[in-house]
Amino acid sequence: MFLNSRHVALIATLIIVLFTTSCKSKFEKLRASNNLQMKYQEAIKFYEKGKYSKAQTLFSDLMIKYRGTADAEDLYYYTAYTSYRLKDFTSARYHFKQFAVTFPNSVRAEECRFMSAYCFYIDSPRSNLDQDNTKKAIDELQLFVNLYPESERSKEAGELIQNLRDKLEKKAFDNAKLYFNMGLADDYRAAVIALENVLRDYPDTKYAEEAEFLMVKSQYLFADNSFPYRQEARFNDAIDYYESFIEHYPQSKYRNEADNLRSSAEKKIVIAVKRMNEIDKLRQQQESELGVTAQENTETTQVN
Repeated sequence: MFLNSRHVALIATLIIVLFTTSCKSKFEKLRASNNLQMKYQEAIKFYEKGKYSKAQTLFSDLMIKYRGTADAEDLYYYTAYTSYRLKDFTSARYHFKQFAVTFPNSVRAEECRFMSAYCFYIDSPRSNLDQDNTKKAIDELQLFVNLYPESERSKEAGELIQNLRDKLEKKAFDNAKLYFNMGLADDYRAAVIALENVLRDYPDTKYAEEAEFLMVKSQYLFADNSFPYRQEARFNDAIDYYESFIEHYPQSKYRNEADNLRSSAEKKIVIAVKRMNEIDKLRQQQESELGVTAQENTETTQVN
């Protein structure tokens, strides 16, 4: 009698379940085994076949038991790379560094020191996120260069460091522009300070031209939103930033807008000075009137 399709599907499912259960029980038996050498050899096989999760489980079981033995170096090495292959870069960088510290005379020590730093590099986030890992990656890569200045990997480490510094540079510039874009008086002043810091910390930055222009514009807007008695000095500061910008970038694409800002600043200085003179005159007049009133009150008191 032929089996119908439902029976065939049921039997196939049972076979798959039995096969899966059998494999699982075999692995669990391997984990429970006291035959350390067999577990180690099977872990290597799992690793070489790309079954990194199973390899990692066995390597973890063996780590303590192999400490101080002749095979410990290989075990540390495979453990680090297993985490790396699983993209667990936090664990990987720890294991790579532990290898370099535990086996400093190993031919693999240089490789593992580099890989530890490289894991920090991989974990460095986009420029708009917190950059703590980026800074740590720079420190670790620089340490590698210091320890192995003649290494072929030192050139690669230097290139990675530059990539990370470019990311920090962009982060700093974007933060400065964020202050500018917020559009409040105090934020314009904060933008000027932040842009100055960018130019100080990254003197060769590719954002230098735009940064200097934004300093002119930010200082102008800061002055324009200030109280009248502050405007003359602050507009003059904007003109000073303009002079520096034009000196460095006379053919800048921002030249026309910068020229307009300077022209406007000069006109508003005249207006601010005139306004302050009027305020001074009004104050002097009020003081004079108060003085006359006080004198009249004194004379009246004396008469009475």
